[in-house]
Amino acid sequence: MPTEILMPALSPTMEEGNLARWLKAEGDAIAAGDIIAEIETDKAVMEFEAVDEGRLGRVLIPEGTEGVKVNTPIAVLLAEGESAEDIETAPAGSAASSALSGDVGGSPAVKASPAPRPAPETAPQDRVFASPLARRIAAERGLDLGAIRGSGPHGRIVKADVAAAAAAPAPTSPERAEEAVAKPAPTDAGRVAPLYADRAHEEIALDGMRKTIAARLTEAKQTIPHFYLRRTARIDALLDLRKQMNAGLAKRDIKLSVNDFIIKAVATALQAVPDANAVWAGDRILRLRPSDVAVAVAIEGGLFTPVVRDADSKSLSAISAEMKDLAGRARDRKLAPQEYLGGSTAVSNLGMYGIENFDAVINPPHGSILAVGAGVPSPVVGGDGAVTTATTMALTLSVDHRVIDGALGAQFLGAIVDGLQAPLALLA
Repeated sequence: MPTEILMPALSPTMEEGNLARWLKAEGDAIAAGDIIAEIETDKAVMEFEAVDEGRLGRVLIPEGTEGVKVNTPIAVLLAEGESAEDIETAPAGSAASSALSGDVGGSPAVKASPAPRPAPETAPQDRVFASPLARRIAAERGLDLGAIRGSGPHGRIVKADVAAAAAAPAPTSPERAEEAVAKPAPTDAGRVAPLYADRAHEEIALDGMRKTIAARLTEAKQTIPHFYLRRTARIDALLDLRKQMNAGLAKRDIKLSVNDFIIKAVATALQAVPDANAVWAGDRILRLRPSDVAVAVAIEGGLFTPVVRDADSKSLSAISAEMKDLAGRARDRKLAPQEYLGGSTAVSNLGMYGIENFDAVINPPHGSILAVGAGVPSPVVGGDGAVTTATTMALTLSVDHRVIDGALGAQFLGAIVDGLQAPLALLA
């Protein structure tokens, strides 16, 4: 029976996407692992890979179509022996499962709406249908396959479903759910636009990335109880060390930035204050062991927060090389979801723009975010009580009070300042 190919959810925040390009034409044979199409999500253009074989019977959504909702049928896959006539005669709803999934080169796809009907709950565990990769990942993460809905053909569990189950926050109580739904109505363009009808202006349509930024940061400010801790770090020793290291690394074409030192200092501080290495998960706190630090990267029309994983155990030169790669691919919108999801805290550095201090908004589910200002010459009181000058950098730690209390946040920020003021310790 013909099988509908559905618009996938290729990231946790994706509700709709643009069908950028079909890589297969009607009548083409499809094998498992073939790349079928390119889908533009709210973050990147991603390849859409087959997990089943057959023949592309009909394209329902032409390439170039924008705003295709997740789980919308976009094509029909024919099995061996089936023809286009079978598409015409197939009963409505008979081809409800997708022939494609998120087992895409390591890029997880997360279903944003109800998946196809799973196997009955009474089915024995050995009757659960899952791909070998999905079974391995579920075993590694301690997940029960019987509790996961499959989005593959005939309810088969694929990697995307396991990734979604692992990333999904724990369910909240009905009372908390009602509170979350009760949000203020969004600003109505129909009421705002008339106010500027007599003034020259340009309307700019929101793309997927800008919609996601607006939704997530509005949610963050409405639901996260932010508080702010401020410190000033003297970074003359850091600047001197950076200058010496860059001179020695020049032959290897490596140039360390101040931001590389900041990432390393934050990662080291997470290990020194492990209780601050945590995220909010609805009805519980997840305390992480590795130091995974997200870093805000500005791109045209928005921003990404690629994650440097295990940053505490990486050298400054390794962090520098990784950030250059991540930032470059972020600007080209070529990052895979696992490269910009995760981490427990983030660094937002506007010092290169001359901003001396600011407050950053926490990116949920992170427990904190560090806002970094420019290094500026400032008068300071020396150890002998005499006034002198030093290069100082303002730091503001935005903290989720549900995850980190005041004293704990102060210890965490203090550990970051210690690392920046005594940078040789970061090399140990």
